[in-house]
Amino acid sequence: MPASLTPSPAAQAKALGHLRVLDLSRVLAGPWCSQNLADLGADVIKVERPGSGDDTRAWGPPYAKDAQGKDTSEAAYYLAANRGKRSITVDIAKPEGQALIRELAKHADVVLENYKVGQLKRYGLDYESLKAVKPDLVYCSVTGFGQDGPYAHRAGYDFLIQGMGGLMSVTGERDDLPGGGPQKAGVALTDLMTGMYSTIAILAALTHRDRTGEGQYIDMALLDVQVAMLANMGSNYLNSGKSPKRWGNAHANIVPYQTFACADGHIIVATGNDGQYQKFVEVGGRTELAGDPRFMTNPLRVQNRDVLVPILAEMVKSKTRDEWISQLEEVGVPCGPINDLHDVFQNPQVQARGIVTETPHPTAGKVKLVRSPMRMSATPTDGGAAPPLLGQHTEEILRDVLGHSAQDIAALRAKGIL
Repeated sequence: MPASLTPSPAAQAKALGHLRVLDLSRVLAGPWCSQNLADLGADVIKVERPGSGDDTRAWGPPYAKDAQGKDTSEAAYYLAANRGKRSITVDIAKPEGQALIRELAKHADVVLENYKVGQLKRYGLDYESLKAVKPDLVYCSVTGFGQDGPYAHRAGYDFLIQGMGGLMSVTGERDDLPGGGPQKAGVALTDLMTGMYSTIAILAALTHRDRTGEGQYIDMALLDVQVAMLANMGSNYLNSGKSPKRWGNAHANIVPYQTFACADGHIIVATGNDGQYQKFVEVGGRTELAGDPRFMTNPLRVQNRDVLVPILAEMVKSKTRDEWISQLEEVGVPCGPINDLHDVFQNPQVQARGIVTETPHPTAGKVKLVRSPMRMSATPTDGGAAPPLLGQHTEEILRDVLGHSAQDIAALRAKGIL
């Protein structure tokens, strides 16, 4: 039996160091899930197309730069979702490549894929086919619309799903204000949340397997996730029959809970209760607003927001951003600046938490990555290995996991399988 089937002591110290994940996914939702699992210590084998690999490898600029400041082949987008993994190139369209994937599945706990519905069945790499070689396998499929329903065979992309799933109907400035209209989130939020939900589902399925010995199939759909993450907005509709509208940087159910322009920039003020509202207006020198019967409770402030918010907006202009933040923090009113990413990564709290790590990289020398936010006392995550070069670990995986000889591997390369 290949030695690597027994996890090393270092791997066993990680929460998921006893697990192996065969990752057939590309782009963002699937890789975000497998990166979570890698952060927690799982051995994630990323299977990529020979010659090109994951689509996001070419989604640049920007690219990581080498010691001379020249672009490497590693797009920053790809680097964001693939740390801690090992890359193997396999042509799964060829029978020999399909056989390799089936071999690897025998030594895996989890298979993750995001191919179109039915595509992997043509290759004998669907759940039923791999379950035959590994009965307790946990197999997670990520698609745009799920494995059934009238849209099942449609391609699904984050931007489309943000629109179809209602997020853009509640995101953006109010229609009656300048710049009003639907707006997508600034990051691929539906993809990222699908990756997070997939992580949770996989861990739950593994717990079930460990109790019962039974594997299972997980059907994850971007549209399902988008509808689920509407949260209070979805509940508002279901309990009122009225579609919520866009509020820009304001809140549908809380006032004041929004951005304000101050003397030299913008701040966010988020008053979650009546006491915080009273302190806010007192700091602004408008104590009469605290006792005004139109504004004394949050439901009244929501009802009368069109009267109150212009008064507050004029009040906020009387001080600078730093004055407001300092004075509101003193009295316990939640507030903060609106940072660009330079400000974010220079923020003393971000720096104190060590969120950015520098990791050795084969071509860039070092790459800066954002570490996992999961902080665990007994099984901590670390910065993880740098996102792998295309096919970087092909020989290592075939040799150590499957026991293939150098001659076998050379023959597969000669046939264009790797």
